[in-house]
Parts: sequence; structure tokens; C-alpha cells
Amino acid sequence: MNAKDKMKHKAEEALGKAKEKLGETTGDSELKAEGRAEQSRSELKDSKEKAKKSAEKAKDAFRK
Repeated sequence: MNAKDKMKHKAEEALGKAKEKLGETTGDSELKAEGRAEQSRSELKDSKEKAKKSAEKAKDAFRK
């Protein structure tokens, strides 16, 4: 994962947290759910990138 992608994922996660808190504060359950969904998508993207990196390391280890 490059730095640009990592920053983008963190920004998406922060936006999701803000939406969730705003939804909690205003009683807007849809906004709260949307915020949680954005956080989940961001975490999923991070996990995907980490898995790719781990697979590449494992593949490189077998080449040696």
C-alpha cells in the first residue's frame, strides 16, 4: 500500500467516524449507519492491502 492510499483510507475512516457521531448527536440513524459503513469499507480496504502485502512476502520467501 502506498502512502497516498493509506492517507485516503484514513480520511475515509475519519469521515465515517464524524458521520457516525453526527448521526448519534442528531438522532439520525441513517447518517449513523452510513458513517459505520464508511468506516467498515475503509477497514476492509486496509485489510485487503495488508493481505496482499503478506502474500507477496510469503511468495518472496519461497523464491529464496
